[in-house]
Amino acid sequence: MISIKNQQNLFIEIARKLPREITAYAIGGTAMMFLGFKESTQDIDLVFTKLEDRKVFKEAAKQLGYKEMDSKIVYGVRNNCPEMITLGDARLDLFSLDVIDFNFSENMQKRAQQTHQFGDNLFLKIADVHDIIMMKSATRRIKDEDDIVRIAQGSEINWEILIEESQEQVKLGKERAVLDLISLLEKLNKTHKMKIPKKLIDRLYKLFNKQVSKKK
Repeated sequence: MISIKNQQNLFIEIARKLPREITAYAIGGTAMMFLGFKESTQDIDLVFTKLEDRKVFKEAAKQLGYKEMDSKIVYGVRNNCPEMITLGDARLDLFSLDVIDFNFSENMQKRAQQTHQFGDNLFLKIADVHDIIMMKSATRRIKDEDDIVRIAQGSEINWEILIEESQEQVKLGKERAVLDLISLLEKLNKTHKMKIPKKLIDRLYKLFNKQVSKKK
């Protein structure tokens, strides 16, 4: 596990090795740590909008002793897996715009309002809570469900943003987005006793049925 202090020190060390300014987006547990929802995470998840930026960042980390790791060990044979590097207990998952079953869309980038600077050259933008939930709805591991509950209980969630982003993901070719969100909300209602408005789920079903009809 990586603590908040160790994460900060890691970013400072990498920033010192960067030859120019790099901007990346923190997602998953990394973003949750910056937002105060977690004190540690198993891995550091970053999204880069430019492949060259990811390459430069990875090369800087390698100067500190980080080694490349086969993503299949963690993600299996899936699309849009990250490039992975590791040193001791620290593992960095470096994504491009496509994050497994999601695209880190322009709207997601705009919603990432919180920015942290490390050294002169590393800028991290922190994913919005709504987008953390959206991406975790696709992976849906037990710990991801627990994270979603923690976020929902500690934040004021605008469900309309989740609906709009699921539709945007479908437009971007991520066809499971609406269905994944339906599945998540129903699980939150049933298992975690969260009060998700029925009209919200009904609306999502209408969107999903419309999506299916278009494919016939």
